[in-house]
Amino acid sequence: MNSTLILKEGLITTARATAARHNLDTSLVCAVCEQESSWNPWATRYEAAFRIRYVAPLRLPVTEEVTRSISWGLMQVMGQVAREAGFRGEFLPELCDPATGLEWGCIVLSKKLAQSGGDPAKALQLWNGGGNLQYAAQVLARTNQYETA
Repeated sequence: MNSTLILKEGLITTARATAARHNLDTSLVCAVCEQESSWNPWATRYEAAFRIRYVAPLRLPVTEEVTRSISWGLMQVMGQVAREAGFRGEFLPELCDPATGLEWGCIVLSKKLAQSGGDPAKALQLWNGGGNLQYAAQVLARTNQYETA
């Protein structure tokens, strides 16, 4: 077995355990990880439009403004969203640590599910911010490979 496969299996195990602690569908959390980062815990994505619309008006120090405008880690949690959910880590790149990123990703996903009345498709569209109208369908199509017997 190669090291990449072993690493991915460990990440899946961690994702399932974290999802279960938050009473989330474990296959849904795994599907979000695959869709968002392809299971790369170091994945990042800068969102300039998000920065302009949501973060710049807060008039934060530049480093904090920029890092809040980046999505981090396995679930690609936006820095600003993590801060709003209560993340108090000194540095937002901490969200690239698999355990930390999954914890905060599950916290945010739980909130999106509550906002959507428990509807996974609606919660996923909230998660995505409406930027991709096919997002929910794409994630939900991935869940079957993570379902456990």
